[in-house]
This record gives sequence, structure tokens and C-alpha cells, in this order.
Amino acid sequence: MLQVRNVTRVFGRQAAVDDITFSVDGPAFVGIIGRSGAGKSTLLRLMNRLTDASAGQILVDGRDILALRGAARRQWQSDCAMIFQQFNLVPRLDVVSNVLHGILNRRSTLQTMFNLWSRADILRAIAILDRLGIAEQAPKRAEALSGGQQQRVAIARALMQDPRIILADEPIASLDPMNAQVVMDTLKRINVEDGRMVIANLHTLDTARRYCDRVIGMRDGRIVFDGTPGQLSTGAARDIYGADADFNEAATSTSIPSDTAPDDAYAARMLA
Repeated sequence: MLQVRNVTRVFGRQAAVDDITFSVDGPAFVGIIGRSGAGKSTLLRLMNRLTDASAGQILVDGRDILALRGAARRQWQSDCAMIFQQFNLVPRLDVVSNVLHGILNRRSTLQTMFNLWSRADILRAIAILDRLGIAEQAPKRAEALSGGQQQRVAIARALMQDPRIILADEPIASLDPMNAQVVMDTLKRINVEDGRMVIANLHTLDTARRYCDRVIGMRDGRIVFDGTPGQLSTGAARDIYGADADFNEAATSTSIPSDTAPDDAYAARMLA
């Protein structure tokens, strides 16, 4: 159970996140949509404790993670993995080392300094890469991979942490439509097969409708829509984006082609 209660984050005189309240019960796939500056990224950074809140609580199974300090805060950041738009890999390191960085906070200073990894950890990292269809890329430098492959490496690094929650901050915004589909398929498979909660900031409305169990719309730091994908009408989208009657959904981001995107039975097939 995730409960966000009256959470606010103020920068100067501007509230990037303004008195937000919602809850998620169980391993749902939640999409957060809204125009740039709506507060989506700040909200995820608050959940991951990369940014401190000005007010409010974020409760996970009754524990306020905003109150955590020191080792407890670092443990939470391991339990709540973050995936970024720009991948945040170490370009000159090989792929498997980048994946292993997901457990850096569990290692001693000596192990980190000399880049010492156990055989079990290396095999687990390769197994995760294999699951994501990129095991053959393990010895290559991260910078040699395509954008879609790099984002899957970032997802593998997050899985290496064995997190309870995965936060994805615009994970497909810098990808072409086909790579975007592969990344979204991957996140959905993890959500369904592993039973992990996934909360993703998304630009594309059709992506939110196809992959998410629930969609939250933000505008000027506040929640202005909270419902199922079926309730995300064009009118609701206009409200979220502050647009007029000329609003074109295609303008929200690059669309994933409908002939290659998963159909409405996607989750059912994943569970079969």
C-alpha cells in the first residue's frame, strides 16, 4: 500500500507539487501524465527521496518514507528503484558492470574501490539481461548500445536492486516509437510477472491508455484527473494539458504505432 498524503514541495515561491493526495493498493501500473512543468518528475523524486518534501507524508505499508534518514533512507532507495529518461549509465563501463551498480549501496568501500563482484552477482546480472533480451550486450560498453538497449540496461540495473516499487521518469521520451514500445513492453512484463508496482511519467496518451491500470493527470503541481485509461477522454486530456478545442493528442509526444502496440488482452496474455 502506497499512500501519498497532502504532499507539497515548494521551490522559492513556486509549489512544484501542491498538496497532492492519492493511494495505490497493490502492484498496479500507474501512469502520470501532464505537460512539462506540471510537477511529475518532482513527485517521483519525492517518492524516491532524491528531493525532500516541504510538507506531507508518503506512507508505504504505514511507514512514512519522508521521515527516513541515513541508512534507512538508503535502504528505501534500494527498495524503490528509479529509471531516468537519460538512462544515467556510465558510458565507458561495460553493460554488466552498469547493471551491477544497482547493488553498490550493499557493498563495502573496498569492494567498490577495486570493482570486486561475486560470481553469484555477475551471473544474476547476466540472467536479468537475458530476461530483457540483451544478454549478448553484456561485455560491450554502454555507450555502444542504441537508446532502447541502454534504457533496458537501466531497467536491468533497477531489477538488480530487487525493488518493491519501480519509478520511471519519462522512460521513453527520448526513444523512437519502436524502441519505446520495447521498453514499455518490458516494464509491463515486470509489473505483471513480478507483481511489482510501477509508476511511470508518460508523455503519450495512447501509451498511458494501453499500458496503465490507472492514470493520474497533473497540472500546475496538482492532480486534475485520477481514473482508469477508459476514462481518459479527449476532454479530460484537454483539462490536463490546459488546451483548447484544437488540442491534438498526437502533439503530446511521439506515438507508438497502433498496429504494433499491445492490444487490450496484453496483460491477460502476459499472465497466461
